[in-house]
Amino acid sequence: MKKGELTKIIERAVRKEVKKQMNEIFIKEDNSSQLSELVSKTVTEKEFKEPIRKKYKVGKKEEVKYTKNKTLNKVLNETKGGIPQGDGAESYPMMGDGVFDSSKVTEVAMNSGEFGSTSEFKRELGAAMTAKSVGVSVDKVPESTMNALTRDYSGLMKALDKKDSNGV
Repeated sequence: MKKGELTKIIERAVRKEVKKQMNEIFIKEDNSSQLSELVSKTVTEKEFKEPIRKKYKVGKKEEVKYTKNKTLNKVLNETKGGIPQGDGAESYPMMGDGVFDSSKVTEVAMNSGEFGSTSEFKRELGAAMTAKSVGVSVDKVPESTMNALTRDYSGLMKALDKKDSNGV
């Protein structure tokens, strides 16, 4: 399908949907005579685009000479903005469903992929919280203890449950 064909199809679909919506709006307001006037009047492309062009008319920008290199100078003149300062930069940018601050540290860490799976992350977090609750730094806890705290005991628990259900 060519670009022109796709454009025509989209125009027809939009025109049909707008007409349908206009009918619904004007039926609710009992202004059907105004609707027929609006729908019957066709607007040319020039009439449609001219107000937009006037509104967003951009004046010719004066070219500033930054360097002797013509290409680099052209690119620098075409470049708009740069690093936003003041009102343009947010101190805490929005991402996804809100601001990422210290309250979402665990969510960010879980999605970082550093801990592998969610269950592994939960075990790591639980071990750190256990160490903190007894007043010990995580770095000072012996590795064997941390391994015992972060080990996946799900297989052992399943075996114990199976033994209990068979042996009781």
